[in-house]
Amino acid sequence: MKKKIYYWSPFLTPIATSKAVINSASSLMKFGKNYESYLLNFFGEFSKHEKEIDKNKIELLNLFKINLVKFLPARGKLRSRFSFFLMFLIGFFPLKKILKVNKPDYLIVHLITSLPLVLLIMFNFKTKFILRISGYPRMNLFRKMLWRKAFKKIYLVTCPTKNTLNYIKKLNIVDESKLKLLYDPIIEVKDINKKINKKIDIKNYYFSAGRLTKQKNFIFLCRVFKKIIDSDKEIKLVIAGNGEQEKQIRKFINQNNLSKNIILLGYVENIYSYFRNSRGFILTSLWEDPGFVLVEAAYCRTPIMSSNAWPGPVELIKKDLNGIVFENNNFESFLKEFKKFSEIKNHYKFKINNLNMSRKFTVFNHFKNLNKLI
Repeated sequence: MKKKIYYWSPFLTPIATSKAVINSASSLMKFGKNYESYLLNFFGEFSKHEKEIDKNKIELLNLFKINLVKFLPARGKLRSRFSFFLMFLIGFFPLKKILKVNKPDYLIVHLITSLPLVLLIMFNFKTKFILRISGYPRMNLFRKMLWRKAFKKIYLVTCPTKNTLNYIKKLNIVDESKLKLLYDPIIEVKDINKKINKKIDIKNYYFSAGRLTKQKNFIFLCRVFKKIIDSDKEIKLVIAGNGEQEKQIRKFINQNNLSKNIILLGYVENIYSYFRNSRGFILTSLWEDPGFVLVEAAYCRTPIMSSNAWPGPVELIKKDLNGIVFENNNFESFLKEFKKFSEIKNHYKFKINNLNMSRKFTVFNHFKNLNKLI
């Protein structure tokens, strides 16, 4: 009899984790013979991915008939917090019912974890819960108390990087035997190879990508790039992504007459061709875990310049081994290291080392390791 694996990963705005969830579920269907994958579509967040989900023979389970994603506020800290609270209230009994009636073998919990963890504490299920830590966890008092209680009953806690695993271990809130390293399924080799060679009209550009949020630090990148543009009017910075800081970034670009040199693309479906055609990829994040775009840039053999952000980038990108590293959020350090970055002629060593690093994050490698755990 096949094992039923359920995935819980509600999200309000497009994020890389949703891609990893779909890749993880599809890896079990593609490479495993003994699994059935199910995505819990809490409020319609996965509906726009239905074609891909159906193609990979994943079952989409809707908790509600109405697509609630249209009605929940997603932008702004207070608004998103209100949405999370509302989701907890309206999702409590539907999720409990699914777990009691359908009795999946495993529930893999990615995002908005408080609801399934509270259910785990309050009730006894035949289902084994796996908490998949997605991104660097900010440990406030509530989360620490919740995790400490839930981890007594949880089956496994998986971490995306060694740094995060060691961090959770030091908190001493979970039995070490339940704590496992599991790299995200970021690299879908066939898909990337199909898309990577598309031509890009923009020339002589450096590339950056991610949600336009405080975490990604694009305001810092635009400010420091203004200094570089002042010395080289031909150079360009291309940024892919959208988010709550878009207006602020556009305002800075317009006020400084940089619209020809700093280009905001918005959300881009095929990001790989922009990696391949750029002079290099730049990551300025304040924190990442692991940093999906870093891994994608590495696989695309793109030269990388990264902040030494914790926990992902500092683990993945080593100075002069597979990239150029600058001090996080440090203007002078960026300019100093960018000079080295712009002078890279033959980055063969970087290419090989980055390719080896990115292979940890293939969909197949993820399947092999997840298969061992379940």
